[in-house]
Amino acid sequence: MRLFSSDLFRNFSIGFVLGALLIAGANAESWGGELSSPARAASLPDRLEPAAEFVIAPAAAEIRR
Repeated sequence: MRLFSSDLFRNFSIGFVLGALLIAGANAESWGGELSSPARAASLPDRLEPAAEFVIAPAAAEIRR
């Protein structure tokens, strides 16, 4: 048997198809009903201000000016 004969490709393709069918059959139970909850957008705050942890404090030299 040669390395790249048509038997090799046929066996790989049969194995791929059978593996895909096994995986699809194993996951068939979870396909029923709704897959995920609908997305909901968050409401905007009244004022857009940066969080305290992201505010950069001025350097000491800039405060003295």
